[in-house]
Amino acid sequence: MARSGIDYGGMMHRALQGLIADVLEGVAEHGLPGDHHFFITFDTRDEGVEMADWLRERYPEEMTIVIQHWFDNLTVDDEGFTVTLNFGNSPEPLRIPFDALRTFVDPSVEFGLRFETQESEDEDDEDGNEDGDDSPDGGPNGGGEVVQLDRWRK
Repeated sequence: MARSGIDYGGMMHRALQGLIADVLEGVAEHGLPGDHHFFITFDTRDEGVEMADWLRERYPEEMTIVIQHWFDNLTVDDEGFTVTLNFGNSPEPLRIPFDALRTFVDPSVEFGLRFETQESEDEDDEDGNEDGDDSPDGGPNGGGEVVQLDRWRK
């Protein structure tokens, strides 16, 4: 079925990915300002995700990383970002495409974004019921504002 009209959901999705890219580029250049830090959850099954086999075995579907005290080699491009993080005194490089992101939270300023997957939208449509998750905790400190994009897609 051909789409007609303006794909606001897709445009917003790409714009918010661009916002995250801009934030990460700033951190790559200047470091984290003040108390800012990020909890980033991503789908480890996305074809563009690159990570050590032992990490993929431990997190076969989804993983949350923290960019705060120790991170290295943060680089950002049009498709995603790479970063080296410390897992039990073992530095491991990760490649995370923006399309694999599920949540991006900066608890220091109660900011958060949630990217819904197509599967969860289909589930909502099947039973005709949105699951009412309009007030997520926004991360460990709670109270974050989450924008759910795919809810408006048809």
